[in-house]
Amino acid sequence: MASTSLPSGDLTPVPVHIIAPAQGWVGLRLREIWEYRELLYFLVWREVSIRYKQTVLGMAWAVIQPVFAMVVFTIFFGWLGRMPSDGQPYPVFTYAALLPWTLFAYALTEASNSVVANQRVITKVYFPRLILPMAAVCVGLVDFAIAFGVLLLLLPFYGVQPGWAALAVPFFTAMAVLAAFSVGVWLSALNVRYRDIRHTLPFLVQIWLFATPVVYPSSLVPGPWRALYAINPMVGVVDGFRWALLGAGSIPILTVAVSSVVLAAVLVSGLFYFRRTERTFADVI
Repeated sequence: MASTSLPSGDLTPVPVHIIAPAQGWVGLRLREIWEYRELLYFLVWREVSIRYKQTVLGMAWAVIQPVFAMVVFTIFFGWLGRMPSDGQPYPVFTYAALLPWTLFAYALTEASNSVVANQRVITKVYFPRLILPMAAVCVGLVDFAIAFGVLLLLLPFYGVQPGWAALAVPFFTAMAVLAAFSVGVWLSALNVRYRDIRHTLPFLVQIWLFATPVVYPSSLVPGPWRALYAINPMVGVVDGFRWALLGAGSIPILTVAVSSVVLAAVLVSGLFYFRRTERTFADVI
């Protein structure tokens, strides 16, 4: 029997990697997300391609949804219901709110289902699972950018000229994205264990729509209740969008501040909960 031996003098130690599940509250490991940034890019590109593949209207669907919603709300709430609009034309008043709301609703839905929808990949290869809801949220930004172009046409048509406050639009867009991502991270982790989440999510989004000042102004809410009302993070986002683009109302300092604090708490707690439970995704999913 032939025997093999290492060359004399070769004492290079062989690296040993031990893979073990983390215990307790694990760190967020956000640097790991940056290391997998190319995967995030390809996931976003894949979702955008799949969404508009073999469609007749293509990316026009990104415009059709908010525009049709604006028309319906204008007819029933603006003309028939005589809903106030802070002195602004009701169509553009509603559309300015529908932009961040549509982004939030789509990103929240997709992020909540992102982990379950990719169960085959999760059980075969390792990558930061947090990339899945992150990619789902980024896809919504593509539709938002397209629909925002329609608003730029509506503003001069109705004689609305944005001022310096329009520079705050990226900030409120980031708030909408973080709101969808924060809640989506919670629901995506819960959806792995409790599949009832996907059935209750459409109902949750519908209720959330009317709890957000999309078809009505926040000025209808009594002053003493404004801070409590702003616990809904989308209140600060919608009020901020209207103020930045239309000059509707005064600077919503209170609602934006309260919504930002709540959003930060939901985001941090959601990230830690996701990291804690992701070690069991492959087993439970």
